[in-house]
Amino acid sequence: MKKKDLKDLRIKSISDLKKVLKEKRQQLAEIGIKNKTGEEKNLKKAKNLRIEIAQISTITGEKEILEKEGKIKK
Repeated sequence: MKKKDLKDLRIKSISDLKKVLKEKRQQLAEIGIKNKTGEEKNLKKAKNLRIEIAQISTITGEKEILEKEGKIKK
């Protein structure tokens, strides 16, 4: 994932990030099946998707923590 994509993700809301995360996980499951059946030639796609999922999960966690801190301060 490029830096520009990560910046775009940081702007999105938590609910939007969770939707993107769900889509990425679904793609990962599909690619896993394709890898096992031999349909997918690019084996790095699964690795890259796992990295993207981790990055999106991290951003979501950060946003949730910041939201909780903001509510506590009020």
